[in-house]
Amino acid sequence: MPTVLMTAPYMIPFLDRFRPVLAEYGIDLIVPDVQERMEEEDILKYAGQFDGTICGDDRYTARAIEACLPRLKVISKWGTGVDSIDGEACVKFGVKLGRTPNAFTTPVADTVLGYMLAFARRGPWMDREMKSGKWEKIPGKALSELTLGVIGIGNIGKAVTRRAKAFGMKVFGTDIVDVDHVFVSETGIEMTNLRSLLSNSDFVSVNCDLNPTSFHLINADTLAKMKSTAVLINTARGPIVEEKALVEALVSGQIGGAALDVFEVEPLPLDSPLLQMDNVMLAPHNSNSSPTAWERIHWSTIKNLVEGLGMQVKK
Repeated sequence: MPTVLMTAPYMIPFLDRFRPVLAEYGIDLIVPDVQERMEEEDILKYAGQFDGTICGDDRYTARAIEACLPRLKVISKWGTGVDSIDGEACVKFGVKLGRTPNAFTTPVADTVLGYMLAFARRGPWMDREMKSGKWEKIPGKALSELTLGVIGIGNIGKAVTRRAKAFGMKVFGTDIVDVDHVFVSETGIEMTNLRSLLSNSDFVSVNCDLNPTSFHLINADTLAKMKSTAVLINTARGPIVEEKALVEALVSGQIGGAALDVFEVEPLPLDSPLLQMDNVMLAPHNSNSSPTAWERIHWSTIKNLVEGLGMQVKK
């Protein structure tokens, strides 16, 4: 009977639904108390006790993976990003790594559009003034008067582009790989380099993966290329943005604002200067929120687990 370490925070509250399904495959569960993720040391406490795992952003380092051998056969990641898992170690030790591509395209793209509308139309700021007893009209702009720069033209970047174009925005894009020419022709997105994108965009949306080429891609040097009125939006991964440099750029007025759903350290520390800034919108890594998307990912994650354990998925 295989044993599975269940640590995916979005699945644990619904385990009563999934236990009978997993039981059909003879799977026994270990369910630790998980708030956000399992760190390496947390995983090591269970080393040698499980054959597979369904996890969130748990820190499966090479050390953790090797310690879990020889039992560990599969890591089934709930969601798309696998930057917290050492993929090279998985290959080296023969551990299968499953994920769900294109998992959150719709809710994340909607979130980016929502942030742009909030900043352009100044809704949250007028709401705040009204509730403090002030009748103050804060000038706003239509999205069609503004330009968007999209960093990373994958599934989410494409969805963000289509939404922006529907609102009449001019859109620049940049990526380290060639982008489908059909998409470029269909949307009218102008592909350019990062420097040009940053200097010409009113909104900059980070939609790329976290990898060695994108770590701290947004730093003091790149922030200096942005307009003083520009707003940085990050719904991808926190470490793509060098947070210290971003704070300094916001405090100095080097850029106009930021909308952040992800952070270098999560949960965001209570002493973070970002919490005190009026020109910043914050969310607790929640742009993936969508019951429809979650349902699809729940079952895809189970499928990846079962296949990784060498069993045939039942219809």
